[in-house]
Amino acid sequence: MSESSLKSSDEKYCSECAAIINAKAEICPKCGVRQMHPSVTVNLGALAPNGKSRIAAALLAFFLGGFGVHKFYLGQVGLGILYLIFFWTVIPSIIAFIEFVLLLIMSDEEFNRRHGQF
Repeated sequence: MSESSLKSSDEKYCSECAAIINAKAEICPKCGVRQMHPSVTVNLGALAPNGKSRIAAALLAFFLGGFGVHKFYLGQVGLGILYLIFFWTVIPSIIAFIEFVLLLIMSDEEFNRRHGQF
């Protein structure tokens, strides 16, 4: 390793291109990607192999479930369209609330088995 590739205490690596940048930089001057603050972490639980999150699906079911947004998120487009067609009846909202509860109590393994395929 050359000495120019060693970072000092006031530098950090870019989260995207791994270039050495100023520790206080918000945007990498090399690739232009915004840098996350080190104290900011977002964790929505374990991710399925296809990148879907059980907690994200549950939150979508709670807040936008009457419109079927959680179904679209989980790749169940047909059911999402069915929710959209009947959202005015409030029945999809009731079903979405039940699915919200089921998603919260579901284990990550069960979620991966049901919704983790590509």
